[in-house]
Amino acid sequence: QVQLVESGGGLAQAGGSLRLACTASGGQFSRLAMAWFRQAPGSERAVVGFISRSGGTSYFADSVKGRFTISRDVAKKTVYLQMNSLKSEDTAVYYCAARSTILSDNTKYISLNDYAHWGQGTQVTVSS
Repeated sequence: QVQLVESGGGLAQAGGSLRLACTASGGQFSRLAMAWFRQAPGSERAVVGFISRSGGTSYFADSVKGRFTISRDVAKKTVYLQMNSLKSEDTAVYYCAARSTILSDNTKYISLNDYAHWGQGTQVTVSS
């Protein structure tokens, strides 16, 4: 059973940066496709970004494109979400998700239903 633990959330000022980390255990990390989702109060959980198991395919929501990046460290079994130029609308609980069944490394898994494994979430608050 894959377990995911997020860290790195907190308070940042608008225009600032934060880096979230998601560490996986209980599975073969190199076989996992990973994604970050976020959920603001009163809103549905939505994808922020995705990275394939090789790291060769990624996806970002339009709202974060050009500001956020995703990377993965196989040795540390960790995926990172680097968030730059933060805006107040980035305030949300951020969740890490993992998927082990992969059609191909080029497939972008960006829906909630694509994932069976979730972290507990980490709060990000951006003050303006």
